[in-house]
Amino acid sequence: MTEHIEESIRVRVPVHEAYEQWTNFEEFPRFMSGIEEVRRTGEGRLHWVGTIAGKDKEWDAEVVAEEPEEKVAWRSTSGSPNHGTVKFREVDQNETEVNLTMEVEPEDTLEDIASWLGLVENRVEGDLENFKEYIEGREGEAGEGGTTGTGGTGTGEGGTGHPGAGPGSRTR
Repeated sequence: MTEHIEESIRVRVPVHEAYEQWTNFEEFPRFMSGIEEVRRTGEGRLHWVGTIAGKDKEWDAEVVAEEPEEKVAWRSTSGSPNHGTVKFREVDQNETEVNLTMEVEPEDTLEDIASWLGLVENRVEGDLENFKEYIEGREGEAGEGGTTGTGGTGTGEGGTGHPGAGPGSRTR
């Protein structure tokens, strides 16, 4: 059963900063729950390591569309199918709306139950909140509009809401 998820959040940073941070995939473990590592394996290709529904997993994804300061879209290339898009809309000079839409196909019964209980959607919502805290908390750390710094990390299991990070993954 495919789960369709739509969530959005407003962050108090300019659109270019929100977009740049979101596409800095290697920093996802700092704010995505259950994600241990993300590394680039080629142009637009990413390898993910994390925990989904209590299981250690590894999976691959590719960025299929990128429009700077507007959107980034992905699809999984291993594990169960999932894909999504994150869009960025300037609210004003210092505020951005981040809209995430994704579809996830649970890989097994446990993930299917988690989906049925709404746990995946809750994780996406929590990860967006973590992103907000992370990016807004960096203000002033690297100067005005900086893109470096440290931030909080998400807690819990099973990060979602980013390229290939749905239940679709292969067991490690």
